[in-house]
Amino acid sequence: MTNLKPTSEPSVADSAELLAETSAESGRPVRSGWRMLLPTMTPWLAIGLGLIVAITLFGVIGPYLVGDPRAIRDMGLTGPSADFWLGTTQTGQDVLAQLAHATRGSLQIGVIVGLLATALSAFFGIYGAYRGRAVDEVFSLFTNVFLVIPGLPLVIVISGFVPAESRGLWTIAVVLAVTSWAGSARVLRAQTLSVRNRDYVAASQVSGERPWRVIIVEILPNLLPVIASQFVFAVIAAILGEAGLSFIGLGASNSSTLGTMLFYAQNGFALSLGAWWWFIPPGLIIALFGTGLSLVNFSIDEIINPKLKNLRLHRKRARRAARLERELAQAARRGGPAATASKESAR
Repeated sequence: MTNLKPTSEPSVADSAELLAETSAESGRPVRSGWRMLLPTMTPWLAIGLGLIVAITLFGVIGPYLVGDPRAIRDMGLTGPSADFWLGTTQTGQDVLAQLAHATRGSLQIGVIVGLLATALSAFFGIYGAYRGRAVDEVFSLFTNVFLVIPGLPLVIVISGFVPAESRGLWTIAVVLAVTSWAGSARVLRAQTLSVRNRDYVAASQVSGERPWRVIIVEILPNLLPVIASQFVFAVIAAILGEAGLSFIGLGASNSSTLGTMLFYAQNGFALSLGAWWWFIPPGLIIALFGTGLSLVNFSIDEIINPKLKNLRLHRKRARRAARLERELAQAARRGGPAATASKESAR
């Protein structure tokens, strides 16, 4: 997903001058202040935001517009029709109603895990690196312990020991968050070690500012793009992780998610019976939502590493120059000496 190299990537403060030069060369106004923390609008970012907004609205508003997803009817395993847009299951349950409620459940797990994992990684990474000495050593040891433990087997073991009647959304979310924060904490620690040695941080410390204010006001703004990228990655990993746990029967058994839909579709032999409307929609929602988050994450990468933005602008200018060259060449062939003279002047 996002390949971060904390020892070599510049922070937001380092990239301000580089972004200003790039904006000046491209003829656009220079963005300053908090606007530098926002990604530049590109077609890929627009597509990603569109997918995220559409699926989020479907998961938030959809359950109020559909019927009861658990209602049983005497018309099992029927295909899409005017009455049931996505058909029914073996017991006559509306697949569209199940999909709307399942999308909401998966979104809830993704957001909860994203917030918890980001908070844990920020605490152990940023606070430990800023305090240094014994605190940093203890936090680093604790982080390394979670790093060397295989994530997926640990999730399966923890979920297996939790009783089925107690495995709700929050239980699965906490399990996924506890097993996924360590890698992000290492990245934030390396970034914090680089930022804490800057002059403005030293000036705040000398002036007697409290540690929490130095972290929030001086250090945290430089790490916001990295934190945002890690939050997006945590949401993607949480939705995929929950779907994997539910598919093997260790998910949120008393809640409706996209993973539980796939689990019941598998148990109902939907693939063997050709009931594509039962298992393709939840899998497609997961794929499209992950694609949207990935596209947004690629745009956040341009803030973390301005070289990516410069490369995109350079390619854009090269395409413009090539298009202008073709237009002038065509005009020269049509207009003779006058167009040739205008081509030379354009050069």
